[in-house]
Amino acid sequence: MKTLWRLKTAAMFAFMTGLLVAIGIAVGYMLNNIWLGFYVMLALSIGINIFSYFKSKQLALKANKVHLITREEEPRLYGIVESLADRAGLPMPEVGISEVPMPNAFATGRSPKDAAVVATRPLLDLLTDEELEGVMAHEMSHVKNRDILVMSLASVMASMISFVTRMGVYAAILNGGNRNPAGLIIMIVADIAAPIAAALIQLGVSRSREYLADESGGRLTGRPMALADALMKLERGCTVAASASGSYDRDAYSSVWITNPTGTKIKSTLSGLFRTHPSTEDRIAKLRELDRELNGY
Repeated sequence: MKTLWRLKTAAMFAFMTGLLVAIGIAVGYMLNNIWLGFYVMLALSIGINIFSYFKSKQLALKANKVHLITREEEPRLYGIVESLADRAGLPMPEVGISEVPMPNAFATGRSPKDAAVVATRPLLDLLTDEELEGVMAHEMSHVKNRDILVMSLASVMASMISFVTRMGVYAAILNGGNRNPAGLIIMIVADIAAPIAAALIQLGVSRSREYLADESGGRLTGRPMALADALMKLERGCTVAASASGSYDRDAYSSVWITNPTGTKIKSTLSGLFRTHPSTEDRIAKLRELDRELNGY
């Protein structure tokens, strides 16, 4: 299954690359220089996203009220992460506890040498040791699979597509929109449709990496159903927490958490396209398949 998720991610990147090249050429044509608009937006987008990439860890930790801990402060959580890092052959990451009011966890950092894994206080109170190990194995798998890098690249490409299509509209207007109304209409439609398509692909990459981390984490512990049990508890816990009043912005960092911070939502094909995470039911079904594979039944 690991190969499947990696192939899906590669296919999505290939589609975004093709879309970006096509839009870049169209914008350049509007400017009478095929590559000018593409290169300008490429440089600008990469500059913005490099800053975000190198600062994402600090921003995520601060935004989610994370306190980095030592073994003495939280021996249970720290010991589980230390054991998983040793089994996975990874450097020991920083370990943190978030005080946001929901049971959840996330990983951040641009590489295994600069990683942090975080659990919320409600998660520690909710899960058994085996379930907590399953959740942290999922997060350590994000670190090992370099998913922060993958998602940063997806974000770069989605941003570039948005910038380039907007530039195309300006180029069409400045380059004689009245004389070439068809070209202007095409660029306006692209300005609306292409960023939506890029966002959908970016979300698809996110869901594929969640499946990959589930599988990698299940193989790391040898107990994928412990993670499945944890995911059921976390979805219920997040649903309850989301219904309570509070000022915490759950949507701003929804993609980093192991499960959707808002919990259960109305299920439909359309809403599924805009999810940052696969449905819990689908994740559990795949973990059950993995459990059968590992245990030979």
